[in-house]
Amino acid sequence: MTASVPDGVRAPVADGASAFAPASVGNIGVGFDVLGHVIDGPRDIAHVRRIAEREVRIEAIGGAVAGADRLPLAASDNTAGRALQSMCEALSLPFGFALTLEKGIPLGSGLGGSAASCVAALVAANALLDAPLTRAALYPFALDGESVASGARHGDNVAPMLLGGITLSTPEQAIALDVPAWLHAVVVHPDQTLETRRSRAVLGAPYGLGDVVAHSAHLALFLTGLQRGDAALIRAGLRDVLVEPRRAPLIPGFAAVKRAALEHGALGASISGGGPSVFAWFESRAAAERAAPAMRAGFATAGFDARAYVSPVAGQRAELLQAPPA
Repeated sequence: MTASVPDGVRAPVADGASAFAPASVGNIGVGFDVLGHVIDGPRDIAHVRRIAEREVRIEAIGGAVAGADRLPLAASDNTAGRALQSMCEALSLPFGFALTLEKGIPLGSGLGGSAASCVAALVAANALLDAPLTRAALYPFALDGESVASGARHGDNVAPMLLGGITLSTPEQAIALDVPAWLHAVVVHPDQTLETRRSRAVLGAPYGLGDVVAHSAHLALFLTGLQRGDAALIRAGLRDVLVEPRRAPLIPGFAAVKRAALEHGALGASISGGGPSVFAWFESRAAAERAAPAMRAGFATAGFDARAYVSPVAGQRAELLQAPPA
């Protein structure tokens, strides 16, 4: 490392660090663009090095995910690259970063892959700062990165990846919410791709006042149920009357998957992020595991293979893969 360190500032413990960020369920049905939770399942990994040049360089993007080799290497066009650029600009860093990504979250899956790349990169780069930042301080940089993919600065994916579990996010802050330990999710990802921009395009028409009021009531019930650990309130609130009806036709097999989840006792089920993945919440891991095969079979009726992930809703946040050596 050739970058100078100002007097009185602790030198970084290493030139390079690696971090992972987990997949996520954006919106959680009733919380469009403001609620999300992480899951134990696929993940993206970022390898970051400090470099003397004051720039962000993406050196390679790999992984077993189809289409990963077509993702942009230009930092300003890549969620991870843009997030690191935002960090460098805001902190006026006298150095830059070189980045390599390993994609593990399928593209266009509704599992937060674009967000995971930028969060993993930020967590790794943060470990290389002379004075590492809090997770809350990383949030604005993550929003800048996520906006490259979605066209908007919304935190329903990046916030839970940074903080873990369930979060409520606004453009100004991310708040970790209470999560009952018994709460588990099944997330089923079909062999389909649905681009975020396309899934957002169907939401442009106005909504009726009655639907907006019903949605507000559901959200209030849902958040109260989480805070109290009350399954009945969560069940009453986990119903999306705004976004799901417009996006469901874009996902072959959705109705069958949701029906299978509810028939197996789900508290609720809806579209994960922009789709095509589908999630359902259950009162125990055992209940979730019993429902997962039936949910996969729902996609099979539409001619699509699918993979199911069973996870506690209080999932793990993004972390370093290993502590940088002293």
